[in-house]
Parts: sequence; structure tokens; C-alpha cells
Amino acid sequence: MYVEVRGQKTYAATGGKEFDNSLPCVMFVHGSGLDHRSWALQTRWFAYNGYSVLAPDLPGHSLSAGEPLESIEEMGAWLADFIRAANVSRVHAVGHSQGFLDVLELAQQAPELLKSITGVGTAGAIPVNPALIDAAKNSAGDAAEMLLMWGFGPDAQYGISAVPGMQPIAIGRQIMARNPLYEDLVACANYENGSAVAKSIEVPSQLILARKDRLTPIKAGMAFAEELNARVTIIERYGHMLPIEAPRQTLQKLRELISTLEQAA
Repeated sequence: MYVEVRGQKTYAATGGKEFDNSLPCVMFVHGSGLDHRSWALQTRWFAYNGYSVLAPDLPGHSLSAGEPLESIEEMGAWLADFIRAANVSRVHAVGHSQGFLDVLELAQQAPELLKSITGVGTAGAIPVNPALIDAAKNSAGDAAEMLLMWGFGPDAQYGISAVPGMQPIAIGRQIMARNPLYEDLVACANYENGSAVAKSIEVPSQLILARKDRLTPIKAGMAFAEELNARVTIIERYGHMLPIEAPRQTLQKLRELISTLEQAA
């Protein structure tokens, strides 16, 4: 569906069902250079199991209009405006990589909009190799190739896919090569507010981390989980692109937290 945010047309996937804001809402925020397609399995399950789903393309990404935002702080503020534009009171916010940094800023700037937060393949800060930023400035396609080589675990590099007939690296390449990867990477590299934000977060939180993650190493994720006082799940054998390369395992851990919270409510 399309939502007007700050006067711009914004696309949000709804999991294949018509959006119903009377249902508990789960919002999925994509990582650098990605879009709503990285959450295909997870959004569909929640949409068909009693939830409403919002998976927005950030401004300038894929089906959303506007210019790409230049900082994580701006992205957090934009997410708050997006939630209000969709006429939703509170959401369970799920973010992959950079998307979780956006969620942290949302929690800092508009905590009243959140029921829980979940980070997937992430940490409180995501340093970016300067060579990758330089490559992205010159060619999103070239930088995407570098990022995908580092971002997927060994099984995906050998062509093994969790979804028959779909090649995860090819999906990532198709999305990233056409999106503003440079702006996203610079925003990640410049973000230093994660630890300060963690101290103020009061909603339930969890991190889903990958043992073979070479972009946000598991050590950094575990350290941030302690700061956040979050529950932690480690998915073995997979890399940074968990929503795409380990979609079922990622979904299972999301279901456990969010379903438990909704049942208690």
C-alpha cells in the first residue's frame, strides 16, 4: 500500500493482505540499500496469523519517492512520522542491520509508538569499511557485489537457498544495485548514539544474531545486548543477511517474542 509521509508517496508492503490498523502491528525496517522484499517470508506469516504488517521502503528506496535520508537520527524521526501517517498507535518494530539503528532512534524520539524492538544481524554501532563507502559512491552495483560477498554466510556462497528456486545473493544484488547504498552506508558509519539510546529503552527487546556475520560481528552484537538488557538468539551457520538467507529461523524467533507479548496483553 502507499502512505503519504511528509508530502511524499511511501510504499509499505503489508504481507499480501489488506492493512487493518485494528490488529496488532509489526513494522519491519530494511537494512542498507535494501527494501521491503528482504522481509518477504516474515511479513507474510504475520499478516496471515492475526497481525497487521508494515514493511516500508525508506525514502528514495525502490517504490518510495523522495530523497534518501542522510542520518540515522533523520531515519528514526521519519519512521515516527510514517507510523502516525499509517494511523497506527504502537508497533512491534523489527530492524535488520542499519534498520535496527533506525529503530533505536525511533525508540529515542518517540518511545510511545513502540511495543517491542528486535534487531536482526546488528549491533549498537555499525562501522563501515571506507573502501566500501568509496565503492558505493562510484557505483552502487560494484559496492553491492562487495557487500553481498561479505554479507552472506558460506552456504549462500555455494548457492544453497532456504527457498527452493530462489538464490539469496541474486535477490540482494537485484535490490541493492538500484538503491541509494552510499547514503545508507555513510549514515551507518556516522552513527554513534546507540549506547546512549540503549539506556533509555524500556520496552522488551531482543537481538537475533548470526554466528558467521562478518559485517556486524557477533561479539559486537552480544556486547550491545548487555547494554540493552535484551534477550539474545544466535543462529548458527548463517551470515549477516539473516532475513533472506535464514528466513524461517529468523521468523521463528520473531514469533516467540511478539506472540508471547501479545498473548500476555
